[in-house]
Amino acid sequence: IQDIISHNCVVIFSKTKCPYCKMAKNLFEGLNVNYTAVELDENTNGRQFQDILEQMTGGRTVPRVFINGTCVGGATDTQKLHEEGKLLSLIQQCQ
Repeated sequence: IQDIISHNCVVIFSKTKCPYCKMAKNLFEGLNVNYTAVELDENTNGRQFQDILEQMTGGRTVPRVFINGTCVGGATDTQKLHEEGKLLSLIQQCQ
């Protein structure tokens, strides 16, 4: 998990059928921002990943959105950052 987070600017730990996960992905797609999605329901280690994410972030709900190595929370947290004008500046710190 740490390897994925450290090698990608935006990482979304997600599940394919989760509406909040879709919301987060759509937000980044709408901003033309590339992201790496790790679909926990399609990953054989998905449950273990979710346990580790809970230890790392204090929450096990999806999506878990990481920008520049830091967990910014879930879909509504990410949306709020965007509405406050803070999301793109976080992403630009990666470049």
